[in-house]
Amino acid sequence: MKKIAVIVAGGTGSRMNSAIPKQFLLIHGKPVLYYTIDTFLSAYSDLDIILVLPEEYISAGQEIIDAYFDYQRIQITVGGRTRFHSVQNGLKLVQEECIVLVHDAVRCLVSRELIQNCFAAALQYGAVVPVVDCKDSVRLQADNGSNQALERSRVKLVQTPQTFHSKILLPAFNIDFKEWFTDEAAVVEAFGLTIHLIEGEERNFKITKPADLLLAEHFLQEQHKKQD
Repeated sequence: MKKIAVIVAGGTGSRMNSAIPKQFLLIHGKPVLYYTIDTFLSAYSDLDIILVLPEEYISAGQEIIDAYFDYQRIQITVGGRTRFHSVQNGLKLVQEECIVLVHDAVRCLVSRELIQNCFAAALQYGAVVPVVDCKDSVRLQADNGSNQALERSRVKLVQTPQTFHSKILLPAFNIDFKEWFTDEAAVVEAFGLTIHLIEGEERNFKITKPADLLLAEHFLQEQHKKQD
């Protein structure tokens, strides 16, 4: 079945203390966004990408595509006010029945294997989210200030690519926006469907702070050495 990755790169870099959005920061001379796109394109030869960018960085994104990739496999569209609206804009370009993988651009260490596992699971279950175990103790705080411990083994940390059959995801994104729609799984769940969880990867973290960029640089250097 056809595969389309909606790569969401709408961040502004505020937590990175950078004037440049984190997806455009350099690691080993190439932007973070490069590594994400490269992994998805190499995961499947018949996978195409819809890249969602802030309007003011469309040209910067196009320059990356022109420099490194086959432009015929990548479309660019403009992001929206929230993640929900950015993904919604990307989904407007999906014109055929397919499996849609929605991924954070700044999770640049995602592996081809995880992408392939998500695709295979989505074929079976329709709506799939990769997760990893929570290693810390967790407490839930109520509005009144009270709090209680949660059973750590039952808490999962959500990653991307969140992967869905287009017949599920496209109609789900026609519902009205809610502030608690922080990811695609929440939207699909609100639409009345069940999410299937699969095992994610510890290295598939989201770059949000300067220390994350250094860690990604280290892992990519390790990966490069192994390939040599």
